[in-house]
Amino acid sequence: MKYHKITTTLAALALPSIAHAHVGLHADGTLAGLNHPFSGLDHILAMVAVGFWASTLGGKAVWIVPSAFVIVMAGGGVLGIEGIALPMVETAIALTVAMLGLLVAFEVKIPTPVAAIVVGICALFHGHVHGIELPTMSNATGYVAGFLAATVILHVLGIGLASLRFGKAGQVVARVAGGAVALAGAALLVG
Repeated sequence: MKYHKITTTLAALALPSIAHAHVGLHADGTLAGLNHPFSGLDHILAMVAVGFWASTLGGKAVWIVPSAFVIVMAGGGVLGIEGIALPMVETAIALTVAMLGLLVAFEVKIPTPVAAIVVGICALFHGHVHGIELPTMSNATGYVAGFLAATVILHVLGIGLASLRFGKAGQVVARVAGGAVALAGAALLVG
């Protein structure tokens, strides 16, 4: 079972490189969308942290929390594409990275609906940034589909990493990793 989880995580990581081989994805924006979440450490850290935290919450949260993120992120992306402004987007993104890191570091346990709302708020800002950065000449639908697919890949990576935690040492590593994500968010705030 352990090797199945590792294989699944590695396969999810390989998906973006496989996507490069398909003709026509760049023209419709899908490839640009697939690449966008991987272009910024803030997005990678937040999305992996969502999957990791959802996994530590357990039960239905493993799929509800990341799904809430993806759904709200799509809405935020549409707002960005349509030019509808949100206040202090870059600051909010840095705060979401720091907060998600702390949720992982302290293994915060809250009810699944509340966790879905928390990550939904985070997703709104991440999606908005993706939307406002829609490349010229790209089809918005393909672009949104691409960045949503990349987000799912990063969530699956986080879930896979959380499943690799074993015993006390695994918990310590998870807490340190969560703390590092929180520090990265703090650095984004000041930098």
